[in-house]
Amino acid sequence: MNEFEGKVIVVTGAASGIGEACVHHFIKSGSAVVALDFQKDKVEDMARNLAEKGYKILGFGVNVIYKEQIQNAVEKAVEKFGEIDYWVNAAGISRIVPFLETSEKLWDDTLNINLKGQFLSCQVAIEHMLKNGKGAIVNFSSQSGKKGTNSYAPYCASKAGVIALTQSIAKEFGPNNIRCNDICPGVVHTPMWDKQTADYAKKKGIRPEEVMPNFIQEIPLKRLATVEDVTNLVSFLLSDKSSYMTGQSINLTGGSWMW
Repeated sequence: MNEFEGKVIVVTGAASGIGEACVHHFIKSGSAVVALDFQKDKVEDMARNLAEKGYKILGFGVNVIYKEQIQNAVEKAVEKFGEIDYWVNAAGISRIVPFLETSEKLWDDTLNINLKGQFLSCQVAIEHMLKNGKGAIVNFSSQSGKKGTNSYAPYCASKAGVIALTQSIAKEFGPNNIRCNDICPGVVHTPMWDKQTADYAKKKGIRPEEVMPNFIQEIPLKRLATVEDVTNLVSFLLSDKSSYMTGQSINLTGGSWMW
């Protein structure tokens, strides 16, 4: 029997990129998936289409900076599927803007979604996992949470905060058999990168079509991460195979960052 069959997994940022990949990975593993995303129509349509194919899934339009929205969606899901076993926090935003051109709004939006959103989601997750007497959470930081880089201050700050948040949760709720780890990816070519390739090209003084080859040149394994690389690691960190791991920030960078 697949370890995830019959389990209930919440995924934030579920309508695109890494979050969407996690949704497909876990429904195919037999899990019931609760998909949360601020793109209400998109996440509800995705869930409806997958449910029509026989998968166990519910989709809710949720902005993760509002705890009440997260709670309401999860309570509806629990009524249908039962209590939450696992939680994946993949919601996030990223903008490349020079430091002195970074507005307070961009700072606030980035910290709210990338850090406050994971904080609130973890609160809701743990409230439910305590009822089960166990659980596992995967947060998403970034290699940029371990190393600062220019024109990326809000993102780097938010992702460094996720690492500390993860460690704090792991320390406090380890005795309750609730584990919390985070993943620090390098470059995963998702729609998020499609939106900021031009900004990165401007930052580096290269053409947009040179951005991805430029990244690959700096990666020892000579390729970008795939969403499958990410979902495989998420699966491992949620599974019993990592039952003695908590509070860890795992690099998934192809060797481009090793600390």
